Amino acid sequence: MAKINSLADPPRTVVRLLFTLLRLMIGWHFLFEGISKLALPGWSSAPYLLESKWLFSGFFHWIVSHPSALAFTDFLNIWGLILVGTGLFLGLFTRLSAWSGILMLLFYYVANPPFIPSSIPAQGHFFIVNVNVIEAAVLLIITFLDREYLWSVDRLVRDRIRQKKTEIFPPDENQHLELRSRREVIKNLASLPLLGVTFFGMARKVGWLSFEEDHLGRTDATSSATLMQAKRWDLSELKEKVPVGRIKEVVMSRILPGGNLVAGFAHARDLIYVSDMIKNYFTDEKVIENLWLYEACGINTIVFRTDEQTLRILDKYRKRGGKIQWLAQTYPQGEDFTNIQMAIDAGAVGAFVMGGIADRLVAEKRLDELARPIEFIRGQGLIAGTAAHAIQVPMACVEHGIECDFFMKTFHHDRYWSAHAEENRSEYMHDLPYDLLDRNQFHDNLWCASAGEVRDFFLSCDIPWIAYKVLAAGAIPPKDGFGYAYANGADFICVGMFDFQVIPNANTVTEVLNSSMDRKRSWLA
Repeated sequence: MAKINSLADPPRTVVRLLFTLLRLMIGWHFLFEGISKLALPGWSSAPYLLESKWLFSGFFHWIVSHPSALAFTDFLNIWGLILVGTGLFLGLFTRLSAWSGILMLLFYYVANPPFIPSSIPAQGHFFIVNVNVIEAAVLLIITFLDREYLWSVDRLVRDRIRQKKTEIFPPDENQHLELRSRREVIKNLASLPLLGVTFFGMARKVGWLSFEEDHLGRTDATSSATLMQAKRWDLSELKEKVPVGRIKEVVMSRILPGGNLVAGFAHARDLIYVSDMIKNYFTDEKVIENLWLYEACGINTIVFRTDEQTLRILDKYRKRGGKIQWLAQTYPQGEDFTNIQMAIDAGAVGAFVMGGIADRLVAEKRLDELARPIEFIRGQGLIAGTAAHAIQVPMACVEHGIECDFFMKTFHHDRYWSAHAEENRSEYMHDLPYDLLDRNQFHDNLWCASAGEVRDFFLSCDIPWIAYKVLAAGAIPPKDGFGYAYANGADFICVGMFDFQVIPNANTVTEVLNSSMDRKRSWLA
């Protein structure tokens, strides 16, 4: 086959143009992906890695469970995309950029191959072939191409070096080489203004050139507290994902994390510094880290209060691909359901009236004020219910026909040393108005004054029950508290958890639910 030697040969020019366009397009794809991720505050690869179910999935899950490893992976991913994209777009260190791009694409492919079901949207899903495979194949071709077949900065530099060695040529040939070089310079630099135009458009799209971004104040990032403990749990130690139940159409994990990590509230008796300590530990990023960990353990629903802080954190988390459901604790005030509407607008799958509010409304016999917000929530298509410290709340709802999809009721035994004597207990209300209760009968160490009465009520109640305060604010070991709640009729449990408690708590739930419990109440969810 005759070899094409002339640089002016039309066939070679067309081929060079086509391969250069391919390199530019793939480079642009890499560059745009990298800069988009860099522009998105707090972007993380965690959702993509958590979906991994094929080769090295254990390693990918390990990365998510270790904040430093995840941060390093995110850094490599973002800047790898930017550097590879820049190299391919400009034709700078072209072969190195192409091989690096192939390596990254193979990483993406192994983490989430198209032939394994995943919630990650697939690009070009053709069973085995997807966009990652196609781009990797093109880059592989580029790595073996001679530089003559690509216009690039690499080729421009090489030609400049060659030109300096042309003093030995006759003058007429020198002139021809100079003219040819000028044409090649123009072609090889053509990508530079194109890069400037496209980068300007990208910057406008992601908001880098907006007045607001340039002039509004920015909050400095707060790094999470360093965790120091006897044991650091790893996702490889998770026995299995947490089992689920269903309330109407909403599928929920059997354990629901509580919202103390967001609210900063903690039952710590008279240790007044504990709430501030928790608030400083649980920065936004630390909360989001916990949410990723919940997802990895199969915990798909959280119980958070409805306020601006919760909405801000959930918005950040969802923009990064988070999928956890939100069961919202709400605070209606008479006919004002603004707080409930906040939860609905923010995507809550269900909502309930806060227990302290419900206790007071029932104690003061204002049942209509409890019924109306519950009816409003149900009318918006969400599952609805009420929380309670006092058993009289769910009793009143059943007796007066207030339709709830679920109840949340405190529940734990009293077999721990700080529980005060039975004769000095109150069910948090009774006959006295709320404001006239004898506070000597209520201490911050008991949240279920009559566990037997609660158990008996729910034995005859066919409404799903979410038990909370099951560990009496840390006074009862998880296996004991979880087992007691499930065995006595709870369909779900709500538990506040630090990050280092998530995996062992998930394992405990699985262990308890797989054991032979003496449970008399049917599972109602």
